[in-house]
Amino acid sequence: MRGSDDDPRSDGGVTTGRTGAERELKRSPIQRWVDKAIKDPRRAYRAMFYVATIFFLITTLFPFYFLLVLAVTPDSAALSLLPQLGILEFGVFLEVFEKINFLRYMFNSLVLALTTTALVLLLASLAGYVFGRLEFPGRQPLMLLVLAISYFPPAAFFVPLYRLFTGNVVSGLYLYNTPGAMILPFSALFMPLSIFILTTFYGQIPDGLEDAARVEGTTRLGALFRVIVPLSAPGVATAGVLTFIAVYNEFFFSQLMNNGQPENWAPIVGGLLSLQRAGQFEVTYGIMAAGSIIAVIPVAILVVVAQEKIVSGLTSGALKE
Repeated sequence: MRGSDDDPRSDGGVTTGRTGAERELKRSPIQRWVDKAIKDPRRAYRAMFYVATIFFLITTLFPFYFLLVLAVTPDSAALSLLPQLGILEFGVFLEVFEKINFLRYMFNSLVLALTTTALVLLLASLAGYVFGRLEFPGRQPLMLLVLAISYFPPAAFFVPLYRLFTGNVVSGLYLYNTPGAMILPFSALFMPLSIFILTTFYGQIPDGLEDAARVEGTTRLGALFRVIVPLSAPGVATAGVLTFIAVYNEFFFSQLMNNGQPENWAPIVGGLLSLQRAGQFEVTYGIMAAGSIIAVIPVAILVVVAQEKIVSGLTSGALKE
């Protein structure tokens, strides 16, 4: 039947109405993607994952890229983000060790971080066992009080600790320029987070496993280190890695509890500030950037190794009975 002139869908018998494909082409790509995401929510999840990953890579890797460019580029072209390959100077990394005793600064930081991590894990394991597996009055308020300590600014503790460690409070107690002046504040500041992590993991271990160890004659302390801790390997590894990184990168007490000399256990912060003063009449940004890159290497290696350790800990813990 021939369409009439009043019919908008026809013109002399030729159909002019839009088909589904034509309507789809008229829509914007964003509208089409939204419709597909509504029908398949996994597309939206993948998109959010890609956006978060790209944002993380840009905000994390760009500072390292800029440090590398700043380190290997001469001062005349230091502000260029795309340096010319012919003018790069990689000898600046050797110059870091020639200017100061940078290895001793790194050694000091590693010793302080490892000692603090061991101390924190030991005490946090005992506290995590109490909070996670024992019932006693006031457990929740006490746990909140412990966590509240981690929110205090480090500057609030500096004056009393400085007076204490310089012998003004207790006669004969002089810890300034010693490892104790940094290990004690580090342990107090970073222990609450480790306690919280270990409390969560220890509380998930079935009581039957600990009871079986107790029946065999093991004490509570023996059951903790022979049963609970091995089964909570992911939590212990996570708490240890976070504590190590936080202590290694700590600035406030690392700078104020010593005079910045490597023989007085000044950590890597003191070394980087010494590199700043290495130039006689100028600030040596290239050398400082090279020192920063070298200082990051131990932490980067630890993160890569710890990833595998955490995954293997999850797998082995799931197979134990």
